[in-house]
Amino acid sequence: MVSVTAALILVLFFLSTHSASGSYPQAQNVTWKSTNFKTILSWEPKPSANYSYTVEFSAVGGDKQRNPHCIRSSATVCDLSSSLTDVNACYMADVLSEPSLGATTDLIEFPYTSSPRFCPYKDTDIGKPNFKLEVNEDKKKTTLYVTDPLTALFKDGQQLNIRDIFADQLEYKVTYRKKQSTGKRVYNSKTNIIELPGLDKDESYCFNVQAYIPSRTVDKRLGELSQPQCSQDDNPHIFEVFIQRPG
Repeated sequence: MVSVTAALILVLFFLSTHSASGSYPQAQNVTWKSTNFKTILSWEPKPSANYSYTVEFSAVGGDKQRNPHCIRSSATVCDLSSSLTDVNACYMADVLSEPSLGATTDLIEFPYTSSPRFCPYKDTDIGKPNFKLEVNEDKKKTTLYVTDPLTALFKDGQQLNIRDIFADQLEYKVTYRKKQSTGKRVYNSKTNIIELPGLDKDESYCFNVQAYIPSRTVDKRLGELSQPQCSQDDNPHIFEVFIQRPG
């Protein structure tokens, strides 16, 4: 009789825990999105009123931590930019499905889904830079003055740019062409002041700039292309003159 009673208790316990855990669906499609070290963890689906999400993260081999803004939340994103303090480390995150804020449960462990590994220094995308275009009076020299994109990281109260983090690993790739041509040329520079030699002084040129970090994997070496800028054209194409002529 005792064994039957014990078995019944076990069955009831299993059913209750199975039902409770079933009311907290696991997160799906847990992914990282990071640009200039602005790093967002996202997942699906939007939770019902019966449960919420909590994010736990850690450097690989380190202790798990929680961001206070991502505990028992109905959101499906968590901004971990300020939490991933060591950009050279690699991180993992778990998205736990838990009771809604204020609710209680007998469960001790909650279903969770783990993220892929994320390494900020190697994996964050680099956004488009801004640059100023300057052509000297005799038009023999064209210079680009590139501004390093700002990041989401701060040190001693100062916002860091990508040069502060990548140092001499950061280069800029300039892609340019004559305004009336589709043929492109490429020039790489290790500095933010880029002088382009060998340009025809009677031609107008169009330029794009993007960050280039050769130490990264091939798919992460190049940043986003800047907005294009073109030098002044003293001899515009006859079609351009026509379409600009009033009336």
